[in-house]
Amino acid sequence: QVQLVESGGGSVQPGESLKLSCATSGFTEDNYVIGWFRQAPGKEREGVSCIWSSDGNTFYADSVKGRFTISRDKAKNTVYLQMNSLKPEDTGVYYCAARVGVQITTLREHLYDYWGRGTQVTVSS
Repeated sequence: QVQLVESGGGSVQPGESLKLSCATSGFTEDNYVIGWFRQAPGKEREGVSCIWSSDGNTFYADSVKGRFTISRDKAKNTVYLQMNSLKPEDTGVYYCAARVGVQITTLREHLYDYWGRGTQVTVSS
């Protein structure tokens, strides 16, 4: 069974950085996509970034392009989200999710099969 556990959230000031981790387990083949999503208070959940397991192909939402970097460490079965130049509007609960099977570049949450419980990120002065 696929399991995802997020960590690394916290409270920072605008302009600072955080690195989130998504520890994964249970994959039987190297054909999945890991996505990062976030949900701000009172707003719908939105996709932030995703990465393919096979070749590391990445995709970013326009709102984070140039500030966030997604990466993976296959040996550690972990996907990271490096977040730089954080803004108050980046505040929210950050979730990692997995899509198993056909790898496609998507941030449509209904296309993801497994979800972690989330980690809180707060950006405030």
